[in-house]
Amino acid sequence: MSLAYVIVDVFTDTPLQGNQLAVFEHWSSLSDYQMQRLARQLNLPETVFLLPAEDGGDARMRIFTPAPELAFPVHPVLGTSFVA
Repeated sequence: MSLAYVIVDVFTDTPLQGNQLAVFEHWSSLSDYQMQRLARQLNLPETVFLLPAEDGGDARMRIFTPAPELAFPVHPVLGTSFVA
């Protein structure tokens, strides 16, 4: 499986510093299991998956750590805003 993603350094303006997270854009075809496995394999604090909007929204995201899925932490939301 080959999937494109971006690693973002949040809370810094210096590359390879700050708090890193991975952002996968447009991966609605991945299962919950696959998203969790990718987050575990990357082993970053958070891994974000951008998905098609639902219920009239503008965007939707799912955020995983190497262990659980998170509801809505600020760090990945801020980091993803620079990618999307």
